Amino acid sequence: MKQRITITHASITETMLRLEVSESLTGLKPAGQILVDSDQYSFIYLMEEQEDYTYIVLPEPVWPFVKDAQDRLLPVQLIGPDQEIELIHFHDELSFIISNIKGNSNYGNEMVAKVEAIF
Repeated sequence: MKQRITITHASITETMLRLEVSESLTGLKPAGQILVDSDQYSFIYLMEEQEDYTYIVLPEPVWPFVKDAQDRLLPVQLIGPDQEIELIHFHDELSFIISNIKGNSNYGNEMVAKVEAIF
């Protein structure tokens, strides 16, 4: 099973979106790809780790921060206890995913409604 690291806190500064986690980020590199977990109402940013992936889970409570950063095109920084990593291609990937979700019942009516309400 893939490791899942959930964002525990999100904040916006004048220059970036800060997504904080409590787990170590050692050995992780941004893959620049976002997936959807419509069962858990989350977006998943992929991080590469040697020959596997780690899922960075962006649950619904952080979406308003993500939306604000998306509107302002702020860089997205993943903050862990041991390092900070910029999440490359975040806005392009998120825009693509959101455009696919809106009005698309394949993601489930609840997920579509939640995404449309915020984004």
